Amino acid sequence: MRTTLTIDDDIAAELDRLRRVRDASLRDVVNDALRRGLREMTTRPKKRAPFRTRSFNMGEPRIPIDNVAEALAYAEGEDFK
Repeated sequence: MRTTLTIDDDIAAELDRLRRVRDASLRDVVNDALRRGLREMTTRPKKRAPFRTRSFNMGEPRIPIDNVAEALAYAEGEDFK
């Protein structure tokens, strides 16, 4: 099948680089890239294990955290009380 494509400059440069490295025709490189891309786009993604954050007990807070203004003043070194 023959068709006309408008290819972005960055993609054209990458295709040309691959063509030279592989010593292949532009047609072969474009067809290979399209096959790989279509295969990736049509296959289902692999299931990943859910990310879990580990927790640990830090003990009692050293500053009162129920009053935001007081906690910020303590953290910034202001004499709050």
